[in-house]
Amino acid sequence: MTTPDPQRPVMQVEREIRTYRPIRSLFLLDVLSDRASRPIFVWAGAVLLVGTLAYHWLEGWSYLDALYFCVITLATVGYGDLTPTTPIAKVFTIFYVINGVVILLSVFDRIRVVRSQRIEEIAAHRKES
Repeated sequence: MTTPDPQRPVMQVEREIRTYRPIRSLFLLDVLSDRASRPIFVWAGAVLLVGTLAYHWLEGWSYLDALYFCVITLATVGYGDLTPTTPIAKVFTIFYVINGVVILLSVFDRIRVVRSQRIEEIAAHRKES
């Protein structure tokens, strides 16, 4: 009768941690490297660029202030330190915020899809070994 190796569970956990890659998950590198996720990030970048240019033109803000406002608005934080003052900028902001919520929901969905696929791959790998 053979005695069980006490290091086997430790080695198995280490292998699973390497498979899981927690640092890649923390910084969304797994989602960014997924080809199907790229259109969402391109769309988000394009919306940031268009918003920055629009607020620079509509409100006369510097590019940095306009970009800051766009990021804060798309992230749905809204500190309130910058606010649109012209009617056309307010109308633009309404559509911009709705678009921002859609982008966030799309990113959250891609995170779910990518990580579900990875969990399924890990489960399939466990069944094989």
